[in-house]
Amino acid sequence: QDYTWEDHGYSLMNRLYPDVGQLLDEKFQVVYNLTYNTIAMHCGVDTSMLRRAIWNYVHCVFGIRYDDYDYGEVNQLLERNLKIYIKTVACYPEKTTKQIYTQFWRHFKHSEKVHINLLLLEARMQAALLYAL
Repeated sequence: QDYTWEDHGYSLMNRLYPDVGQLLDEKFQVVYNLTYNTIAMHCGVDTSMLRRAIWNYVHCVFGIRYDDYDYGEVNQLLERNLKIYIKTVACYPEKTTKQIYTQFWRHFKHSEKVHINLLLLEARMQAALLYAL
């Protein structure tokens, strides 16, 4: 059975700790929707597919998969070095090195790489909460 934050985790969290579910949901939404609509040197880009691919890849790493998502998008949008970085930070943060950080998205701004970190850390937190709940 599908168990998602939107359908189950949020309401269960609110039952256990009133208003905490709302605060966590707002935090997840702010990070998920954060965008400058730029990628590297290109402006006016819709980054929603990329953000969704990163979020769902982190969930996939932790065994959470969604039937309504095409995981082929992950392979199309996330290069191998980025996947290695995401998995390392999400699963083994103590093994994260500057070399792994510099190997993905070489032509991108540091602010975009920081956004990747925010996305993957919030997706990881949501995955952990889903397991805990």
